[in-house]
Amino acid sequence: MCGRFFIRQAPHLFREFSGYAERPNFPPRYNVAPTQPVPVVFADGGERHFRLMRWGFWPSWLKDPKDFPLVINARVETVQEKPTFRGALRHRRCVFLADGFYEWRREGTGRAAKRTPFMIRRTDGAPMALAGLWENWLGADGSEIDTAAIVTTGANGVLAGVHDRMPAILSPEAVDRWLDVRGVEPGPAAALCRPCPEDWLAIDPVSARVNDVRNDDADLIEPLGQPQPAAPIRRQPPEDAPRSSDEDAQGMLF
Repeated sequence: MCGRFFIRQAPHLFREFSGYAERPNFPPRYNVAPTQPVPVVFADGGERHFRLMRWGFWPSWLKDPKDFPLVINARVETVQEKPTFRGALRHRRCVFLADGFYEWRREGTGRAAKRTPFMIRRTDGAPMALAGLWENWLGADGSEIDTAAIVTTGANGVLAGVHDRMPAILSPEAVDRWLDVRGVEPGPAAALCRPCPEDWLAIDPVSARVNDVRNDDADLIEPLGQPQPAAPIRRQPPEDAPRSSDEDAQGMLF
């Protein structure tokens, strides 16, 4: 599951990291949420390009978006079979640009459940390349909207104590293959979306202010307490374990 992320570094650093031709100038954002415009990189004719897209996938065959659930993530285990994503996996793969993301650990059940937010970032400070899928949706009135979803996989050891899903974080070499829709078939492309090495990531508890999408400031990424890199994980019993994305309140088609 990935329901929020942040973009902290300067635009030119993302451009150097991702190698796209455009020179966009976008401000830092510390609480990027579904339905908002997000920075995405895709390849066309062997060249990489930057584009802002709506976070929330609309398949091309969709007639009325009001009748469609909010789909912000695509589970890699089923992405090759689901009609929603099958065409995009073959023809329209992309990368979301981020510096890190947030995840919530839920303890307890029902109204008494406690949800603690955590910030996940790269230990080396590099931008995160999150595997994604995009689609150009055409409305009956001729309007066009580019929409996208983040591809998720099972959690690695760092994340397992917080949630059972995580975004597929790609290495530079994997980004090359993921974006090469002409040379890399859907099966091998999907195989790139696996849990990243544990030493790539650090996890820190952060303020519950991140729960409110109206809060968007640098204080959101200030750690509370000590960093928590890969460490022995407290395994929760099944009834209290973090729910998978297809059980979360964000939607039902992940």
